[in-house]
This record gives sequence, structure tokens and C-alpha cells, in this order.
Amino acid sequence: MSFTEFLGAESAWFIPAISASAFLIILVFGRFLPDRGAIISIFAIGLGLVLFWPILTDVIDTGASAAKITWFSVGDTIISIGITVDLLSVTMLGLITLVSLLVQIYSVGYMKGEPRYSWYFALHGLFAATMTALVLADNLLFLYFAWELVGLCSYLLIGFWFDRKPAAEAAKKAFITTRIGDVALLIGIIILFNATGHFEISTIIHVVEQGGVNNTLLTTASLLIFIGAMGKSAQFPLHVWLPDAMEGPTPVSALIHAATMVAAGIYLVARVLPVFEGAMYVMMIITSVGTITFLLGSTLALVATDIKRILAYSTISHLGLMMLSLGSFGAGAAILHLVAHGLSKALLFLGAGSIMHSLNGETSIWKMGGLRKAMPITTISFLIGAASLAGIAPLSGFFSKDEILIAVADKRGPLLLATTLVGVLISSIYMGRLSLVVFFGKLRTRQADIHESPLTMTMPLVSLAIMVVCVTVIALPWGDSYNGFVYFLTGEHKFHFDIVLASTTLGIVFSGLVASWIIYGNEGSRHQVIAGRFNFVYRIILNTYYLDRLYQWMVNTIVLAASKSISQFDRMVINDTGVDQPAAFVMISAVRARYLQTGKVYNYGAVMAVGISLIILFWWLLK
Repeated sequence: MSFTEFLGAESAWFIPAISASAFLIILVFGRFLPDRGAIISIFAIGLGLVLFWPILTDVIDTGASAAKITWFSVGDTIISIGITVDLLSVTMLGLITLVSLLVQIYSVGYMKGEPRYSWYFALHGLFAATMTALVLADNLLFLYFAWELVGLCSYLLIGFWFDRKPAAEAAKKAFITTRIGDVALLIGIIILFNATGHFEISTIIHVVEQGGVNNTLLTTASLLIFIGAMGKSAQFPLHVWLPDAMEGPTPVSALIHAATMVAAGIYLVARVLPVFEGAMYVMMIITSVGTITFLLGSTLALVATDIKRILAYSTISHLGLMMLSLGSFGAGAAILHLVAHGLSKALLFLGAGSIMHSLNGETSIWKMGGLRKAMPITTISFLIGAASLAGIAPLSGFFSKDEILIAVADKRGPLLLATTLVGVLISSIYMGRLSLVVFFGKLRTRQADIHESPLTMTMPLVSLAIMVVCVTVIALPWGDSYNGFVYFLTGEHKFHFDIVLASTTLGIVFSGLVASWIIYGNEGSRHQVIAGRFNFVYRIILNTYYLDRLYQWMVNTIVLAASKSISQFDRMVINDTGVDQPAAFVMISAVRARYLQTGKVYNYGAVMAVGISLIILFWWLLK
């Protein structure tokens, strides 16, 4: 038996199992290991990446496969736990293992000297295990189990520096905000189970396609599942947790934004898209939410000054673009952009970490500038990632955006296409702004010792930069044997290049870059003039459209007031009246009733005499 035959698609469960084992080993023995567990975690995810290739080969050669065992049974209902290995799950598997590996290698240098070093890498192992299990899950119940563990890991990683109040608050904000979506997802799963009698995703899709689910139930369940995806993938209005998540270590930001947590929502919608397609109103909601999120994130990135927050808002924007593509029936285009964005955004976050490492943690872009000379590797790598996300040809981001725009034009019409192109313009402006302010112009920092990062940090940067360029090869067709990534993944359509739309998009992108050069090329002096001229709009955007303040007001005014009322009701009615009063009555009655048992015969005789007298009197009165 060959290596490929032994490690075929059905053996994909090895990948999450290996990372889970690494987590347990580091958790128990981490403090006693020479490297405090880093090598074990890196080896586990590296082995997962190695195993990915024979799995991919097997799927291409033989098609999708599945494996499952009985998890538990309730009456006649048997709940299984299993994996589905198809092109979608394998694509996600490759992205997760690749980015996780590079982030962990990068973390060796970035987190050096951290007191909780072993715990950090243990969490990375658990995160990788749960995320890979999520994309391999063949049923919604198992997926939800992994979904919750991903949320737990993100909470622990975002709040890794929990002794810092902003990090602790950010972790709680992320956990609570995504919890809203998680509860909705669970309810949606339960509704689908009640309607179909199954948790298996393939079976549910089959029943829906056969018209076996009531339209009202299907719409309700689909909407609730989408709300779950909104929470994880930071879609408006549940996006507010993602910028604050930047309080965690920078490698964690790269991991969350590139290939793991935020990708889970996009993957979920793509996985059950046939269910959503049976509820057309929900598809319109997905399109609308995606569009709003795309524009919202773009405008917020345009005015932010913290380098990590700019990238966070950029992530929100691109996640909105992916959701817009899914709502426009462009699942293949959405996943292609997920891959292109995942690699590019990981590159940008790790590049930001490299800059912060050199500048002793500085995050304000207005305190950077002129770094291209002192940090050439970081500069070139960062610019490649920025160019890809801006949509500059021939990088992968250009082709993935082009596929999305084609889907929007075909399914949603010219008005939404024009709106999307406005978002593309803003995206190119803020990417140009970020690159110009950070790497060009004069050096604004007073720090003397600015240097390139060590090899453990620059090697992942170079690797990711090369991969960002190489993804272009995946997007494009290769003769007659390969018709482009979209067709390879979904069979939606062969690669086609709309020269008019592509030229228009490219013209818009370069217009945005020229605008960013005009505004920010001269030490950014003109942006102050523009901000002053449009001060009202600028202030609204700078304050994140006052959404955070609105949510805080709602929590303080409504949630806390309601919780106080509920607390008082619980204390006064439930506890005092419903529990304490009956208990006090029983206690008092018992105290008084004990006098009936004195042990003295004459007391019993007296009671009997009184009782008999009362009976006689009662009988006489009745007579």
C-alpha cells in the first residue's frame, strides 16, 4: 500500500487529532520541555500540512468521500460524528494548515521571552485542531461543537495578555458578541433537525432540494444560521468585536483574520448554500448585509490610524465582499477571494507585527514612515500583500475580485455592481494610504535602533509573499485540463475574463492609488485639509458611525436596566415570596407542631378530651 493510499481522504481526521494531541502534551508537560512546547505545536501543524497533499490528490482522483461513526443515540435517533472530504473542505484545510504553520513559526521570534510561552503554543494547537475539525464536519451538530471550541480558543488568545485591561475587555467583547450569533445558529440547527430529522449536511440539503421543508421553517432556520455566520465573520451589525480583537498578540490577529475564526462564517454559508438558495429572501438579506459590511469596513479603514485596526477594518470589508458574493450565488468566487485574502491578510498582519517589533510596539501609522530603507524585506512583502488586496493585476486579489464582480453583475444587476465598485475604489485608497504613510516619506519615529526582524519572522513573510503571487496560478485556467479555480471547486462556470469589467475595475483601482498618492504622498498634509472640509462626515466615520457608543448605551440603559428588574423580581417574587416565605411557614409550623409531641400521657389525654368534646359539640349543633 502506497503512502497516498494509506493517507487518503478518509484519513483526514488525523490532522485535527494531531494538533489536539499537541495541545494535550504541551498543556501537561509544556514547562518541562526544552522549547516549552513550541516545536511540538509546529511539528503537529506542519505534519498536518504534509498530510494535506495526499488527501488533496485523493479527492481530485476519486472525488469526495466521507467517514463516520456513531456518536450517541437517543431513542430511534442515531447521532453520528464524521468527516466530509471534498474540494471545499480540502481547500479550507490547506489554507488553515499553511497559515497556522507560518504564524506559529513567526511566533517563535515574536513571543520570545513571554512567561506563558507554552500556554500560547498549546492554544495554537487547540485552535488548529478545532478549526480543521469544523471544516471537516459532516453534520451540523459536530460542526457546532467545533464552532464553540473555536470561539473559546479565540477568547483565550485575544485575552492572552489578560493582565492588560484592554485585552481582557476585548476578549469579553468578542465572546459576548459572537455568542449572539452562536445562539441563533443553535436554534437554526434545531429547527432544521425538527424539519428534516437529520443533522447530516448532505441529507439536509437533499431534503431541502426535494421540497421536504416548509418554506416558513426553511426561511427561519436559514436566517438564524446566517446570523450565526454574521457573528463569526464580523458582519454588520455584529462586526464591532473584530477591531478590538487587535489587543491580542499580533500573530493571533493574523491567525484570526486570515484562516480561522472569521473564515468559519464564510465557510458555513458556502457549505449550506443550497439551503439558503431555497429561501430567496434570506439570499437577499445575505447580499444586503454583505454590501453594507463591505462599504462600512472600507470607510472605517480609510480614517483609522492604528496599523492593526486598519487591517482589522480591511478584514471586515473583505469579509463583506465575500458574503456579497455568496448572496449573489458566487460561492466559488467567494472561496477564491477567501484564499487570496487569507494569504494576503496573514502577510499584512505579520508584516505589521514585524514593524511593531522593530518600533517597540508602536502602532500609530503617523509615527512611522520611511521604513522601506531600514526594513526592506518587510516592506516588499507588505507591499505585495497590500497590492493584492487592493486588486492590482496580475495578483490573486485582482482575479478573485473580478470573479465576484462578474457574479454580482450577472445576478444582482448594475446598481449593486456600481455600489461594489465604489467599495473597490475606497479599498484601493486606504491600502495606498497605509503603504505610503508607513514605508515612504520621512522617518517620523525618534527610535534610533530600527532594524529588520529576525529570520524566524522574515521567513514566513517571504513565504507568504511568494504564495500570494502563486495563488494567481490557481485562479487562472491551464489549458483544457483545468478551467480555473471557480470551475474546479464548484463547477459553476469556466474561467472567463470580462475585458470591459476588468479594465473598469483596474482603472478604478489605479484611480484610488493616484488619489492616495495625491492626498498622502506629501507627508500626508492634504488629508488634514480634506478632513477639515468634510469634518462632519469625517467625525462620524472616525467614531465608527457611533455604533460602539450605541451598543454601550443599549447595554447600560436597556440590558442592565432589564437585568436589574429581573434581579429584583427574582429576589422579591421568586426568592422571597416563592421560596423563603413557604420555607419560613414550614419552619414555624414545625416549631409549633413539635409541642404536640411532649411524651406526657396527661397531655395526650387532655387533647383527646378536648377533641371528643369538640366532636360532640359539633354533632349537637348540626342536630
